[in-house]
Amino acid sequence: MAVRGKSINLFLMDGEASGRIKCTLANWTGVAYKIPRTELDKCKERDDLKQSGVYFLFGTSDTTGENVVYIGQAGARKNGEGILNRLQEHKRNTDKDYWTEAIVFTTSNNSFGPTEISYLENRFCNLAINAKRYVVKNGNDPTQGHITEEKESELEEFVDYAKIIMGTLGHKIFVPVDASSTIITNDIGIDKVEPVLYLKTTKAKATGRRTSDGFVVFKYSEVSPNPTKSCPDTIHHLREQNADLINAENLLTEDTLFSSPSAAAGFVTYASANGLIMWTTNDGKTLRELESEDN
Repeated sequence: MAVRGKSINLFLMDGEASGRIKCTLANWTGVAYKIPRTELDKCKERDDLKQSGVYFLFGTSDTTGENVVYIGQAGARKNGEGILNRLQEHKRNTDKDYWTEAIVFTTSNNSFGPTEISYLENRFCNLAINAKRYVVKNGNDPTQGHITEEKESELEEFVDYAKIIMGTLGHKIFVPVDASSTIITNDIGIDKVEPVLYLKTTKAKATGRRTSDGFVVFKYSEVSPNPTKSCPDTIHHLREQNADLINAENLLTEDTLFSSPSAAAGFVTYASANGLIMWTTNDGKTLRELESEDN
């Protein structure tokens, strides 16, 4: 069955892509905002940001350079300052100075109550943790609360739409690295699923696949334990950055995304590597040959 397209409306509130963005989706009561931390004060007059909702604070760790996120909820308060007031509190909190932009989800009809935002906060947190693309900064697992099956179905539909919006706004926080698109379309419009590729040396044995995000090396791949003398600094850095994903048997403990096939091959072999040549199909065809066929 063909996948149906989605019509998304992006409104550049400040007239530029780097400013505030309001996002709506056809046939959806939800409303999303992408707000740079530096532009938060410009939102004081927006009534829908004084409602209940769920928010994400995105940034980068000062110590590790990893992508980090804090996920929270905000209920409408008696003074009418719900989400916006909560974001302003986070901006004043020195323990949360890592975040550079917020993404907010609320509704056009102000329909979220305490039960709804608790459920959504819990679902979003667990989806982000399981995807393993961001370090989730929440100290405690938010409680899901008690909801009817009818309400759960309604909120799960909201979650599905929110996933689309979040990706559109630049964060694949809910997409596991092994679930990235592995389908390519050739020049005559036929979709092909990306094949599993293999890399084998005297000290390494790995499997992986091209995706829309880069190249994923699969869990249980065996990586070389020691660097070559000519190993470049970039590969040293990759191994140091992902050292906690390699166990005592030199096996990867989870699927790991790299920016390119060569970066993935270099990580596996602990050496300078040409991924277009080293990654091959089960019958020996190189990735370079596969890419030539794609064209």
